[in-house]
Amino acid sequence: MYNDKVIVCKQCGKEFVFSARDQEFYAEKGYTNEPKSCKECRKARAGADRPAREMFKAVCTNCGGEALVPFNPTSGKPIYCAACFAAMRQQR
Repeated sequence: MYNDKVIVCKQCGKEFVFSARDQEFYAEKGYTNEPKSCKECRKARAGADRPAREMFKAVCTNCGGEALVPFNPTSGKPIYCAACFAAMRQQR
């Protein structure tokens, strides 16, 4: 019923595909207009409304290096720098 359609993004001018599956989804939701921006531009615009996240400095429990975390660290809970956190995730 639907066919893939190539659309030019109004924001960046790049071509993107409005897939048949996406068209079907739009129809199910009752949307009548096609998208005017590519996925990357829509995502960037959605994130632009958010304020920058406050980061807090802490000492890594594992290596003693500096760790930046998006929460105010409390005593008693381990804090890991990005490298130690990634290494721990890989071990799982």
